[in-house]
Amino acid sequence: MTFFIQMLITGIVVGSIYGLVALGFVLIYRASDALNLANGEFVIIGAYICLTLMTAYQVPFIIALAITLVFSMLLGLLVERLVIRPLQNAPVISVIMATIGLSSLLAGLVHMIWGHQTKKFPLIFPATPLEVGGVIITPVYLWSFIIVIILLILFSVFFKFSKMGIAMRAVADDKQAASSMGISVKKVYAITWAIAAVVAAVGGVLLGNINGVSPTMATIGLTVLPVVILGGLDSILGAIVGGFIIGILQSMAGGYLDPLIGGGLKEVAPFIVVLLILMIKPYGLFGRGGTERV
Repeated sequence: MTFFIQMLITGIVVGSIYGLVALGFVLIYRASDALNLANGEFVIIGAYICLTLMTAYQVPFIIALAITLVFSMLLGLLVERLVIRPLQNAPVISVIMATIGLSSLLAGLVHMIWGHQTKKFPLIFPATPLEVGGVIITPVYLWSFIIVIILLILFSVFFKFSKMGIAMRAVADDKQAASSMGISVKKVYAITWAIAAVVAAVGGVLLGNINGVSPTMATIGLTVLPVVILGGLDSILGAIVGGFIIGILQSMAGGYLDPLIGGGLKEVAPFIVVLLILMIKPYGLFGRGGTERV
């Protein structure tokens, strides 16, 4: 029972980070009907920037994180302005292909600047583990979960009550109607990409504190894709719920099934479950279906 709870806690923590990163996927899809396949590179760039500031320049973690978030915001704005905006009236497949090219470009830059080795963050959170009922909880897991939950609550309030959040929802529902009401669609697109880059950077920093930072972290872009599809491509709530489901599923598969078959199922299990669920609910758990007339 103790091992089960241990795996459950690990899955919940990692799943919460998946949900945060998936939020960026959903926002961009709602705004442009396209998937950002460079999201994994946003994750590792944020992690490397924060790590470099702390190790090479001895910047305290809070200040390094703030600088990282500002850098990520500017990166998101730059990508939207130079790569996405010229394709605003192009077919969706063109935007998707552009993000694939962007992914390759950013991945190459990461390898050139930071190399291939896994690097560890300096100790940020307390090292002494907590023991509750025989279950050992590492402080980095606990604090990562708390930070993600706070951010998800703040973003939920932002989307529901702020003027810009309401504008983003309006553009997601109907771009032409929102534009006719005086909402700047271009401004909403820019802020959407900035937010997506920021949440990806936070996810990268938290995952980097847990597992270390390496270029292979970019695979989180593929790992989060089942999260988004499972929850529904256009659902923010679905991204959060899907993150918890996939995180727990991966943890359980890695803890119980991988030792029996020699490994590998942990990475494949999310895709298997997504395929099974989509057979029943083609638009995901919280996605909205629609009919398009041509």
